[in-house]
Amino acid sequence: MRVMGLDVGTKTVGVAISDELGWTAQGLTTLKINEDEQEFGFEEIEKLIKEHLVDKIVVGLPKNMNGSIGPRGEACQFYASELERLYGVPTVLWDERLTTMAAERVLLEADVSRKKRKKVIDKMAATLILQGYLDSK
Repeated sequence: MRVMGLDVGTKTVGVAISDELGWTAQGLTTLKINEDEQEFGFEEIEKLIKEHLVDKIVVGLPKNMNGSIGPRGEACQFYASELERLYGVPTVLWDERLTTMAAERVLLEADVSRKKRKKVIDKMAATLILQGYLDSK
């Protein structure tokens, strides 16, 4: 059973995938999207679902620090429900508070340049979201 993890932003979607046993998460890619133009990258996600035989999708849910759901969280809820509706793959919303900051810290500690960090931060955040979910199981 493979699980896909997504870190959904307004301009990009970080994508991670689990190993076949569902133990470890690996960063896969970062997709360009444009939320303002209603370009969500669903076609690319569909290709990845089929290519990797994905059984479940974990979408990061950015909650406010007090646990409430703001506009960004609502956008992620919409994204998850659309994936489920379009492709019939069950989706799980996973609390992603501070994952982007954690990914940034890991990359800083690894001395990755600012330019390179920008290219991989969303993929790294998706990996942390997915790994957190996998570890909880």
